[in-house]
Amino acid sequence: MGLMLLLEGIIPFLFPRRWRDIVNRVIQLSDGQIRFLGLIALMGGLASLALVNFYS
Repeated sequence: MGLMLLLEGIIPFLFPRRWRDIVNRVIQLSDGQIRFLGLIALMGGLASLALVNFYS
């Protein structure tokens, strides 16, 4: 959990204006597009956990 917060905090800390632009674009997406992005994030997270588990 701490690593996730660290990674999520890097972009707004280093590039606050760019981060705000990205958030504004996400707000304009439809529910289906946001769900698709969430699905991609879930699959990426599961894949990374599987790789860590496989190689440890």
